[in-house]
Amino acid sequence: METKKTKIVLAYSGGLDTSVILKWLVNKGYDVIAYVADVGQPDDFKAIKKKAIKTGASKVYIEDLKKEFVENYIFPAIKANAVYEGRYLLGTSLARPLIAKKQIEIAQKENAEFVAHGATGKGNDQVRFELSYYALNPNIKVISPWKNKEFLEKFKGRTDLLDYAEKNGIDVSQSKEKPYSEDANLMHISHEAGILEDPKFTPGKDLLKYCKTQKDAPDKETKIEIHFKNGIPVKIVNIGDKTTKTESLDLFVYLNKIGSENAIGIVDMVENRFVGVKSRGIYECPGATILRTAHQDIEGITMDREVMKIRDMLTLKFSELVYNGFWFSPEFELVLSTINKSQEMIDGIVYLSLYKGNVNVLGRESANSLYNQSLSSMDVEGGFNQQDSIGFIKINSIRLKAHKALLDKNKKKYFD
Repeated sequence: METKKTKIVLAYSGGLDTSVILKWLVNKGYDVIAYVADVGQPDDFKAIKKKAIKTGASKVYIEDLKKEFVENYIFPAIKANAVYEGRYLLGTSLARPLIAKKQIEIAQKENAEFVAHGATGKGNDQVRFELSYYALNPNIKVISPWKNKEFLEKFKGRTDLLDYAEKNGIDVSQSKEKPYSEDANLMHISHEAGILEDPKFTPGKDLLKYCKTQKDAPDKETKIEIHFKNGIPVKIVNIGDKTTKTESLDLFVYLNKIGSENAIGIVDMVENRFVGVKSRGIYECPGATILRTAHQDIEGITMDREVMKIRDMLTLKFSELVYNGFWFSPEFELVLSTINKSQEMIDGIVYLSLYKGNVNVLGRESANSLYNQSLSSMDVEGGFNQQDSIGFIKINSIRLKAHKALLDKNKKKYFD
């Protein structure tokens, strides 16, 4: 009588690492269920499914998560103006908790006690996946091959993976001549590792998959308007050809399209991973770059100053928690609820120009505007008695005068 194999749900992309891992797990005696998350990457999912079955998977799940990704992950990040270390818009970081959530759901459906992923032991994704797994199912068992001694002894680098794939008849897109890694989703595509690990190496334009280069972008601006309701984009209008999008996924896909054409959102940076290692990444993030610029601008006219100060502090924490893998944590729940509260009156329209890598704000309007033209005008008298500023300045100068007196006293004491 054949012994029943232990089930394991593998987060599978069809790329080099997860294809090798699938075969390795099958050879270790597991019943491997391949799970493919469609978060907007431009892949041939029929081919991936066929490849997974050929490589040894007993079953393949392909889950369309694009709309959920936009509404429940990307849009909250836009409301928070989230950015890591001033430049990275968290495209991969935001997708990981969603991918992990669906993986745990499949494991529960299949009565699988194990889940697995192909993230490296030096990177951030291992943390994002595993913290999400344990937060959602504390009893789940995780196999992470890149932290497994036997696996590490067998595969010391990408060359070993490529050799293994060739010996086992696994087709992969990478080659020994092009050994850098890519991760794509609806929000961005990232490029890292291999030849890109040299921080001074300048890749050619053939590296770009989503965006045109600034040189190749059209020498003509694209003018659009973005409508916000409670901090969320609800409508986009191309002022030139009158294209209008209102459904969340269609809207974001369209922003990606026009952003890519205008070379928007290309970032080359060295960042600090959670594990303490610096890494170089090149990102293409067109749609979210446009949205973040527009959202920041509409907040300028609709958000209270002191609320903005607190929200800006939370932006940093939001970004850090997402980057480090704490989406399903009590502290993130608290931060997100406060961010949502701050967005209740963030309504209006922002007018933008897209041109050769630049997102320029042309103007904005809102029914909830806190901007009072008569109060702020240098030409209009009324609503603000300028003589009141005398007392305002006197009060704010008290501590500055006291500080200067103390400096002078100590200086005199030193020279005496």
